[in-house]
Amino acid sequence: MTREKTDFWVGLFVLLGAIALIFLALRAGNMSSFSFAPTYQVQAHFDNLGGLKLRAPVKSSGVVVGRVSGISFDSERYQAAVTLDLESQYQFPADSSVSILTSGLLGEQYIGITPGGDDKMLADGSSIQFTQSAVVLEELISKFLYSSAGSQDAQ
Repeated sequence: MTREKTDFWVGLFVLLGAIALIFLALRAGNMSSFSFAPTYQVQAHFDNLGGLKLRAPVKSSGVVVGRVSGISFDSERYQAAVTLDLESQYQFPADSSVSILTSGLLGEQYIGITPGGDDKMLADGSSIQFTQSAVVLEELISKFLYSSAGSQDAQ
């Protein structure tokens, strides 16, 4: 092989490696699914977010219909305020409910939206009233342990 051919193959290999690293970085940062579709924002309040993160998916029936665009603390309600960017092509009734769910037993958390039955649809800037906070595994385990310890003391 000549020097030029060797340089070409080494350069191609380095370029493919750089593309693979960029792809992995985007996947790790949950940024691989950029969407330039028009969106509308709605807000929901939760008592406990668990491990919900920015850019977490919002799913309905397993289909990604939006992303979490903001997480803050509402000091008047003493709850976490979550801003959702929903794609405009997906319209949901105003009485829809949202809950924080987990993919698998210890997977990433996402927001699941369940459509309601109202004729009026969610609009930009509206708020979702019906929310269900994240199920925290540590709280479940401690409740189970304390309840089983209490039942053994009664015997």
